[in-house]
Amino acid sequence: MSARTTSSAGAEAAGARRRAHSAQAAHTWAERAEQALAAAGRKRGGARRALLELLGEQECALTAVEIEDALRARSPSREQAARAVSRASVYRILDELEALGLVQRVETGQAMVRYERVCEHEEHHHHLVCDECGLVMPFSDAGLERAIHSLSQRVPLAVSEHEIVLHGACRDCAA
Repeated sequence: MSARTTSSAGAEAAGARRRAHSAQAAHTWAERAEQALAAAGRKRGGARRALLELLGEQECALTAVEIEDALRARSPSREQAARAVSRASVYRILDELEALGLVQRVETGQAMVRYERVCEHEEHHHHLVCDECGLVMPFSDAGLERAIHSLSQRVPLAVSEHEIVLHGACRDCAA
């Protein structure tokens, strides 16, 4: 077996492990969210379950409109798509999830709010925003986190959280 084939097989295996971990984390988050909603006295419903499953699968934040569109796209027929979750229901469910600390609002400076799930055990990330096409991508950087931690010890504020949003042009738009 060549080094290239071995490297390719290793990369495929690593990708499969990441996808399996992500699917498991998403399933766990959706279940945890359903339990928290039930404990808060909220009824179970198909719209809520569909939204929880969708958010559980996402790597990064979505707008309410993107959530509505994604849920409509998942409907197997046009008739079911027409009866898909309404935008008002999406906002209502997102508000419930935010009140329970299960999702957080992410302000990316695009005149719209994005929402992403709060995961206790996943790596903290920040956001890259393409000002040309609107693409939002998550990124993590250990050096940035160390610098923020160091800074937090030098400023007269007990830093409890932070969010970094970097704006620019993605590779496709910059080309």
